[in-house]
Amino acid sequence: MNKLPEYIHERMGGQLHEGQIAKYVIVPGSQTRIKKIVSHWDDNKKLAHHYEFLVHSGTINGQGITTCSTGIGGRSTSIAIDEMAALGANTFIRIGVTGGIQPNMQVGDLVIASGAVRMDKTSEHYVFPEYPAVADMEVTCALIAAAQLEGCNYHVGIGATASSFYAGQGITCLNGYRTTKMDAIVSDIKSANVYDWDTETATIFTLCNLYGLRAGRVNVIVDDPNTGLYNPAGEDDAVKVVTEAVKLLMKWDKIKQANNQDVMLPDHPGITYKTQGNS
Repeated sequence: MNKLPEYIHERMGGQLHEGQIAKYVIVPGSQTRIKKIVSHWDDNKKLAHHYEFLVHSGTINGQGITTCSTGIGGRSTSIAIDEMAALGANTFIRIGVTGGIQPNMQVGDLVIASGAVRMDKTSEHYVFPEYPAVADMEVTCALIAAAQLEGCNYHVGIGATASSFYAGQGITCLNGYRTTKMDAIVSDIKSANVYDWDTETATIFTLCNLYGLRAGRVNVIVDDPNTGLYNPAGEDDAVKVVTEAVKLLMKWDKIKQANNQDVMLPDHPGITYKTQGNS
């Protein structure tokens, strides 16, 4: 008999078990994005559907991969990270949608986060506010390489993770409700050279660094706050990039294992790696 969960979200309500979750986990916010993600795999199986969490596992080139939707915001995202990590995941890549902040950004561009401003509130329950929310170097390199291979326009920089979708990102609320703080946050974030908004990245980066795990993030710009243009077509590019990034990480991890290395430096001058199977 399967052991009952000790709390409501443990193993996604008891639906997940040891050995079902791969090391590599793609974490979209939306459940609907799961279908697009798994369409690039060799095979997949639905394992759990619990609250906002939809979980599938499968394979790419014979290696295991998992995807788990996080829902919106840091609180639910932290549950996904904690539960996936408890079942063996060690590499998380968020894929999401965003609005570009800086003037050189266009709808359809990708934004790869090197770090995130911790305005998510959730991460404050885990560690002091000065602790940085930064992406893993290898995962970020894999996302950049994948974006180049797919021929996508992309930017690499700091994102901001808000605890509120509307007021927290300076979006005017119902009946025109707006505060001076909302005006200030838009101006301050732009002046600080922050690239985009979401409500999950800082939580993911903070938890993964605390737990000694790897994390990265790619968002696609689907709306321009300056023009009002909205176009979600770029989501397909983001899915291709995150899939290719996982393939690269799988390859690099094998090379690291064969060379007894902790860190991969792709195409670094003067360093020669042997591949598995070579003496």
